[in-house]
Formats: sequence, C-alpha cells, structure tokens
Amino acid sequence: MSAPAGSSHPAASARIPPKFGGAAVSGAAAPAGPGAGPAPHQQNVADSLSCPVMQNVQPPKSSPVVSTVLSGSSGSSSTRTPPTANHPVEPVTSVTQPSELLQQKGVDSSSTTSSASPMPNSYDALEGGSYPDMLSSSASSPAPDPAPEPDPASAPAPASAPAPVVPQPSKMAKPFGYGYPTLQPGYQNATAPLISGVQPSNPVYSGFQQYPQQYPGVNQLSSSIGGLSLQSSPQPESLRPVNLTQERNILPMTPVWAPVPNLNADLKKLNCSPDSFRCTLTNIPQTQALLNKAKLPLGLLLHPFRDLTQLPVITSNTIVRCRSCRTYINPFVSFIDQRRWKCNLCYRVNDVPEEFMYNPLTRSYGEPHKRPEVQNSTVEFIASSDYMLRPPQPAVYLFVLDVSHNAVEAGYLTILCQSLLENLDKLPGDSRTRIGFMTFDSTIHFYNLQEGLSQPQMLIVSDIDDVFLPTPDSLLVNLYESKELIKDLLNALPNMFTNTRETHSALGPALQAAFKLMSPTGGRVSVFQTQLPSLGAGLLQSREDPNQRSSTKVVQHLGPATDFYKKLALDCSGQQTAVDLFLLSSQYSDLASLACMSKYSAGCIYYYPSFHYTHNPSQAEKLQKDLKRYLTRKIGFEAVMRIRCTKGLSMHTFHGNFFVRSTDLLSLANINPDAGFAVQLSIEESLTDTSLVCFQTALLYTSSKGERRIRVHTLCLPVVSSLADVYAGVDVQAAICLLANMAVDRSVSSSLSDARDALVNAVVDSLSAYGSTVSNLQHSALMAPSSLKLFPLYVLALLKQKAFRTGTSTRLDDRVYAMCQIKSQPLVHLMKMIHPNLYRIDRLTDEGAVHVNDRIVPQPPLQKLSAEKLTREGAFLMDCGSVFYIWVGKGCDNNFIEDVLGYTNFASIPQKMTHLPELDTLSSERARSFITWLRDSRPLSPILHIVKDESPAKAEFFQHLIEDRTEAAFSYYEFLLHVQQQICK
Repeated sequence: MSAPAGSSHPAASARIPPKFGGAAVSGAAAPAGPGAGPAPHQQNVADSLSCPVMQNVQPPKSSPVVSTVLSGSSGSSSTRTPPTANHPVEPVTSVTQPSELLQQKGVDSSSTTSSASPMPNSYDALEGGSYPDMLSSSASSPAPDPAPEPDPASAPAPASAPAPVVPQPSKMAKPFGYGYPTLQPGYQNATAPLISGVQPSNPVYSGFQQYPQQYPGVNQLSSSIGGLSLQSSPQPESLRPVNLTQERNILPMTPVWAPVPNLNADLKKLNCSPDSFRCTLTNIPQTQALLNKAKLPLGLLLHPFRDLTQLPVITSNTIVRCRSCRTYINPFVSFIDQRRWKCNLCYRVNDVPEEFMYNPLTRSYGEPHKRPEVQNSTVEFIASSDYMLRPPQPAVYLFVLDVSHNAVEAGYLTILCQSLLENLDKLPGDSRTRIGFMTFDSTIHFYNLQEGLSQPQMLIVSDIDDVFLPTPDSLLVNLYESKELIKDLLNALPNMFTNTRETHSALGPALQAAFKLMSPTGGRVSVFQTQLPSLGAGLLQSREDPNQRSSTKVVQHLGPATDFYKKLALDCSGQQTAVDLFLLSSQYSDLASLACMSKYSAGCIYYYPSFHYTHNPSQAEKLQKDLKRYLTRKIGFEAVMRIRCTKGLSMHTFHGNFFVRSTDLLSLANINPDAGFAVQLSIEESLTDTSLVCFQTALLYTSSKGERRIRVHTLCLPVVSSLADVYAGVDVQAAICLLANMAVDRSVSSSLSDARDALVNAVVDSLSAYGSTVSNLQHSALMAPSSLKLFPLYVLALLKQKAFRTGTSTRLDDRVYAMCQIKSQPLVHLMKMIHPNLYRIDRLTDEGAVHVNDRIVPQPPLQKLSAEKLTREGAFLMDCGSVFYIWVGKGCDNNFIEDVLGYTNFASIPQKMTHLPELDTLSSERARSFITWLRDSRPLSPILHIVKDESPAKAEFFQHLIEDRTEAAFSYYEFLLHVQQQICK
C-alpha cells in the first residue's frame, strides 16, 4: 500500500528509534538571578496624548516628563507587612493543634527546620534537597536540616553559575526518550543501608500491647501485594489480545477512565486521585531492562494545584518529614512502633515527634497512624516561617496593554476594562493587594494612581532604548485605597486612544519596564499584545511564508528568533514574577518568540487568532469568559515544586511552564489551578527489593491571602517483574500525553518530521515488543493488549493535530500555540484536544442520564471520529476541548431544528450561529443541559459553532474526523496497515 500524496510517514530505511531528544523545556539550568535593571537614568522623555489636565512631573535629573492627568494610593514596594490571619482558600478540614501542644519546645528533628537554624538563602534549601549520601548517616546521627549536604564533589552547581553537566555512563541501556543530561552524582541513589538493624522490607514491632497491627503500613502489605502478580490469576481484561485490523469499533462508547493500580484494597482507597497525579505505567517494571523490552514511555502527569472541593488543610507546629530524603509523611509510610516510622521512599527510620502523637481529629493520644497526614494522599500544610525566604508577598497584578492602532481597531480594551470593573473585588488577595497599569505603542505610558490625586495621571516615556520608571512608588498602588481612581482609569482607557495613528509596538521595552516595576515584590504581569513587536529591544520580523503553510516537508521557525524574551523571563522568574501573554492577533505575530516570556517565567498563554470585537463575536465572547476565569481563579505566588520518588527511580526531563532551578526543583513564580506538568522517569537501580514504589510532589507557595502553604500529593504503585504485567498496567492516555510533550521538544530541537517519525515508531516498537512476547498470535494480524488498543488511534490523532500535522494548511502561530498547549495543559483537557469526543444529540433521552444538582443530564454514547458515523438525518456535537461544533445534517428532523435551534427548517438556520436559544421544549432542555454539563467540566469556556452540512465552515469540523483519510494523511485503517508493514520488516 502506498502512502497518500504528501504524507510524511517514515520509510524503513529512515527509521528513528523512539528516543525523543531535547532537554527539559526550561532549557539548560540558566541562571534565574535577580537581574535587576539599571537605575533610572537620564532619559529624553516627551510626547503625550491629549487629555483634559496637564501636569509637570519631576523626572530623574533634567529629563522632561510630560504627564497627562486622567485618576492612586501609596503603596511603597519596599514596605512589607506580616501576613494577615488565616484565610482558607477553599472548603477545608482545618486541623489545629491543642494549645498545650503548640507551646511545646524541642520539635523532633524530622519536623521542619527549627527556628534556631540560619535563614536559608535559596529555595533549594528551603523545600529540602534530594538524597544525601545515605551511607554516611545513620539513625543515631541526625541529618542536617533543612536540606542534607551532599558530597561536595557531587553537589549541584549553584543556580547563579551553572556548571556544564557531564553525563555519567549509565549501567543500563538508555530508557525510552532519554534526552536529558544524566543527573548529578549526588542524586544517584545509593542502596539503602540497614539502619538500626532494621531490614528494609519487614517492620519491627516493639511489643506495644495497646498498639495492634490494625493500621496497614506499606511494608506490612508488601507480602500480600507481591502475590498479586497478574499472571497467577485469570487473565485480566487489560491483557485480552485485540486484533486491531479486524476490530471495527475500537473506541468504547463511554469515556476512557484512568486504570486503577493493582493494589491491596486499603492502599487503593488511600491512593492519590488520577486527576492530580498519574503515571504512564500503573505497574512499574522492576528493572530498566524490563522497561526497555516493553518499549513504553515511563513518566508522570501532574495537575498539582487543581481546584478541589475537599482538601485537608493542616495547621501544625511540626511538619513531619524524613530526615534523609525530606519526604513528607504520608499514607504509605510504615510505623515500626508507636515512636518510629519508616520512609517509603528511602527506607530511613525516623522518630515520631511528640506533637504528632496527638490526633486533633479524634482528640486522642498515641495513634499517629490515624492523623490526617497519614490518612490522606493529598494534603495541604500551613507552613511556618521556616519555609520562607522573606515575609509572604502581597498579591500584585500589573496589566501591560498594547494601545497601537492595531489594538484599538481590534477593540479588546473595552472587553478587558469591563471585565476588570466587574471582577475588581474578586481578584484573589487581601488588604495588601496591589495593582498597576501600563500602556504602550511606540512609547510607554505609566499611570500614577497615588491616593490623593483627583484623577489618574499619565506619564509618558518616549526614550525606549533605556527605560526608567518615572515615579516608582506610585505606579503599583493598594487596590482598596485607590479603587475609585482605578475605576476612573478603566472607564477612560477604552476611549483614550481612539484616534491614535501609532502603528508601532515597543513590547520589549514595555516588558523591561514591567520587570523593574515588579522586581521589589514579584507578582503577575498580564500582557495584551496584538501584533509583531516592531520597536526597541525584542523587535521581531515576520518569519512566516504563507505559501509554506501546507508544506509536507520542513516546517521552519518553531523556535524563537531571539533569546530576548527567554532572558527577560528568567530575570522575572528570579524576582518571583510570572508573565502571562494574551495574543489577540489578526496576522502573524511570532508566537514562537513571544511565548518564551511565559514558558520560562511559569506564566500562561492565551491566543485569539483573527480577534475583532465586532467582526468575530465568538472570539470576543471567549475572551470575556476567559478573563472572568483568569481574573478570579485561585493563584499561588513565589512557588517551588519538587517531585520525589522511591530510591532506584530518577527523573530526567520536565515538561511545562517553569524554570529548573536545580536538578529536580521547579521554580514557579506563579502557580494556577489550570497548569499541568509532565516528567520523564528512568529506573537507575533494580527495584527487586521492594514490591511498591511511591512518588510525591510537594508544591510550596504563598496564597493570595499571604499564607505560606505546602500542597503534597503522594502516589503509590506496585512493582512487577513480568512483561505481561507491565503491559497490563499501561495508562494509554497518560502515555500519549507524555509522548506529545516529548514530540514537541523533538519538533523544536530537531524537526517536525523527526517528531512524527518518532511517534509512529513508538507504536511500531511497543506493538512489535508485545507481539514477540505472545507465542500463539497469528503473525498476519496486528495484535495489541486491550490496555494498548487505543494507542495507534491516539498517535494517529496526534499526527493530525495542529501541532504536528503536515500537508494541511496551518498558520505558524496556530501550530506553535497548539504546541504550547500540549506543554502546559493537564491531561484531562489535553486529551480532548488530541482526540475530541463526538456525540449524536438529535435523539437525546433520559436513559442512563446522570443527576447534577437539579438537572438531569443525558449521557449519549461516544461515536468514532469518522464521517461514516454522521448521518444526514442527525445532529452531532463534537467536543474539542476549547471549541464545540454542532454539525446539523441536511435531512435533520425539523422538530429538532425547531425545538433546539429555534428555526423552522434546515434552510433557515443562519451560516454563523454560535448560541443555542433557551427554548421551553424538552429537546432544548436536554441539549442545553448536556452542553452545560460538558462546559462545567473545564476552566475555560469553549466557543460553540453550529455548522450546517455543505456550508464552508464544515471543513474545520471534518478536519477533526481523524479516522478518515485526507489528501495528506492516512485513515485509521491505512495507518494500522502501515504500522503492520513496519513491524514485519
């Protein structure tokens, strides 16, 4: 079978092993140092937009600053007030110690750093480092707190001067996707010593009569877990062989859920929710060699700060942590006796602090295993001052707005200012919250909102080559003290630049000024940009050739044209400032370069192509709804995140928007509940001595109320020794999301065609490896275990996704934005982007419906993404994550059209329809209930497009039918035959 014209499928002669290269998304550990800008300097500052009142402001030295009065508060950036009283951020189970225990001194060494410790000077020390040289410590010699000092020769270089990483020779074959430098020797795990005569796998009980073995510890359960090998029981459904070329309906009719790890019932109940933390393999191979045989990716997908309805929040003097590896106590540790617990990651035996003996929930003493930290795999601690490098910062928000002619014509300012006015009181924060505004075109405009002014005052800096802050202390003001001035400014802004003829955009200098303004505190910068930056530092040229949009060969310019935005982002990250980008463009704006400002500062990226508030009302509505979520959602400031894993496993590549501060510490100037992350793992040492492994992520952040908090998630998975067990535990959705992240890195570091080849080879190699393990399979068939049956379909869907497709016209910014989404979306949202869900909605019934609040929500079955499933007598809803399509067939029943769409027949449906009317009919109620239910499951509101059969808009809808053949790409069946050919070669 020959490939269709224009396809870029690999030939056997050019096979590339599926080892996606490229370093972590953050690049090398470049310094994220303070990077404070130069002091205000003599500038030639002139020009002003005409406004009612003019006022002279004394600039630095003799520079003339012309200011225009429009309406602020004192808010000196140097003043710091202590955090306010506790303000829980969500419904909490607040666990508070009795006052007598709070008075106790001499906290045990496994708790937080004591107040006598010197103030740590880096976040690495603050959260606690990685494994020390464990052979040099024992239970009787306390490990240094807060972070153990590794061997000097193996210590990671300080963040300010990263040393080149010398890859160490690996004992095993390189793992799937290994592309990151080998970890520093200090992080290579040593074998756990026998501490205090305790064997690693069997707890010792000291004969406490009143302390029976009623609480399961990990090691107690290991013998029973070890017996759960899948091969000793009847074959599980996940191992049922599936003939892919003969199975016509491979897609299940109900959504695909995360597989449940094969654990003892007690551990299953305690395990972390897959919505927060999941692994590509729910059965961890015992050795790297076994993982290599399976040809499957091993990694974690995280959604660490997601919105939770229930979260145990623990207030305690003592945060109990392992003295060696700094793991937080969790449900999977084992209590050797009433006074000692064994770490589930490094196996060190630790003392139980006195305070931990008291359980505030049951008000009983002597039952540490019943405390909430040991009963919940997701908890949040209110941290003490030991977890602070400085007093908790206030919430600080700076808005940097493009007001060039292009921006004014697009009309976004009206929507933004209205959203801010509506949500000003809902911005996360406390009485210290501060806010500021800057606008820019060919010059930069600051707004003095100092309390006491009668109107906001505009200050214009026209020398963009050496930007300074005209009045540093009055540009970021207290939200509540200056609220009326802020409202005056927001009401005036949309009309201030109506007649502008400025076409240039000095984005780079505006960002430099924003960095200087935010550096004393840190916070969030929200940048609104509508075109290519054309003046000053960071200016960009158009790199897109529209004739190459459908190219099947090389796709160029996926990486940045300049390192200006990355360097600026690293400076921002060093000052705890994240930059969020809203790109509202009608033409190419080089998102590949601009996105760096958000990628490396832990910001987010929002993209609205062809934005216009009147010509494109659906995009305008989307911006409005996105802003409501953006402005009001929870936010964490000055955060760091560390992922720990059982000794023997190691992490080598991270994916997401962040900066890697040290080998395993991610710097997140901001963290938001919509951010996802991924990390690749390898097996450095054999796991033969344990039947379980654990992963723990700890996110240390400052809440908008000024509290230092630590959110901890712990995941426990079984270790297996047979290849069949590895295949039985594949989480295919997690695997495809990790591969997508790896493919983005490969596209940028090598080429798009390399990434596509590697994706195809991931399927070829895993199915080939599976076939070689099953003796009685017919060689002519393409077989997969049931756990992997959707793998080829999902990979084909990825190949047809905007990020990776070839031969289909794709704007460069659209492609780059799709790649940015892959790198930063949580799995649940990313999967809809990769493989949309299709439902038939013209025959909705209450059969199998679910009840949500007072609504009955129909649950139609999933349809496969193929035109053969579309009938002209029906109407179908496609859920692509950020966009919904309702396709209406030409012969669709008029009753449905009238009852749901509000038109008499097919012909009368308008071409551009983006809303379902609220009609008082059962069909309308069911359709709206179902769509509302889908909408409520995601943070950002999707656009709805109603597409008539045979209308020009249907091309976009049909592009998502990934099982069908296009001019440039295989159908699903052709793809299976192609994979089979590759296996047989």
